[in-house]
Amino acid sequence: MFQIEVLLSPALLPYHQVQNKHVIVVDILRATSTIVTAINEGANHVKTVLNAEEAAELKGEGYLSAGERNGAKMEGFDMGNSPFECMEGKVLNRKLALTTTNGTKCFNAAQEAGAKTILAGSFLNLDATVDWLINHPADCIVLCAGWKNKVNLEDTLYAGLLTQRLIDSNVATTEDDGALMAMDVLQMAGSDFADYLKKSSHYQRLSHLHHHEDMVYCLKQSTIEVVVGMKDNVLVKFL
Repeated sequence: MFQIEVLLSPALLPYHQVQNKHVIVVDILRATSTIVTAINEGANHVKTVLNAEEAAELKGEGYLSAGERNGAKMEGFDMGNSPFECMEGKVLNRKLALTTTNGTKCFNAAQEAGAKTILAGSFLNLDATVDWLINHPADCIVLCAGWKNKVNLEDTLYAGLLTQRLIDSNVATTEDDGALMAMDVLQMAGSDFADYLKKSSHYQRLSHLHHHEDMVYCLKQSTIEVVVGMKDNVLVKFL
């Protein structure tokens, strides 16, 4: 059996051994949900960048610039960070340069730490991600993007569900307190994740920015049968 760890904040990454482990980056509201949707909608790939300047430079190479800061679309960008902006052929055969407040920098950090594989985790492709991890067994780290290095409920909830699913499949185990805490949150949340998350800070933050439709969409489970992972420094369809 392989081991699962959950990092409830990206600030914890330097204190963990990452090499030879799968890292599942999760930013439910909304970066990894947008990335998974973009790839499912036919985007060529998504490149995560740290700032607006990098995204602007990549526009000269044919990239669509996508991004947000504090939940709001960045001025002058082609797109924000909404999964709905990736639909209706808008990203078909296009390359995206994405920068967000929290999620995108986690991909870069996992790369620098020497992860074996880096996946984009979302509720949308939960089943596909679970199946991939079962078929590619290795110790895993679920890296929650949180909010500006603070813990958030939605990423913790996903981490708990992913951990529980892998343990229930008899392929994994955990002795990690972060994973145990995440599974406890899962039990407290019950079956109605949207109702549970209404009290969360980021749910309220996005509500004030009128992103309710995004939040409903991002909490849907296993509607996309695509695994998204990093290859040659960009995020692509694994299967």
